[in-house]
Amino acid sequence: MKQSLRFVRAMMILLGCLVTACATPYQSARLNGGFSETPLAPDMFRVTFHGNGVTSEERAQDFALLRAAELTLAQGFRYFALRDESSSRTMSTFTTPGFTSTTGSVHVSKHSATYSRSTTYTPGETVVISTPRTGLLIKCFVAKPEGIDTLDATFLQQALKHKYQLS
Repeated sequence: MKQSLRFVRAMMILLGCLVTACATPYQSARLNGGFSETPLAPDMFRVTFHGNGVTSEERAQDFALLRAAELTLAQGFRYFALRDESSSRTMSTFTTPGFTSTTGSVHVSKHSATYSRSTTYTPGETVVISTPRTGLLIKCFVAKPEGIDTLDATFLQQALKHKYQLS
């Protein structure tokens, strides 16, 4: 029974390490998060970034902006304007299983035997995970337009890659 208890504890620690290991890296969308984009017109795109439970809102926003800058440059543009931006958090929970551990002993004397046992129940724990999501709607430009606030994709790309030490 003690080995079973050790196994359950080890699995709970391993699960905790996996859940809290690292924030979502800058990557295309995968099981643990990342960016994606959808072309809406030749010069307009929707860009999203989903983080995991340890990704900050700032990091999710920055990675969505970085993807927007890279996409702008890859499509032959230099500037982009934010037409819309949204941020949200998704809450999810999971509960670890509870477990029971029983220990016992027998005391034998010449004329009698006694048995004693002790049972311990450890309830499961509920863990709450909050994951950020950022969405951008961008319009791209070859030249900087007059009267519209735009971001320089080259500058933004370099600044964010430097901030997060990305190559």
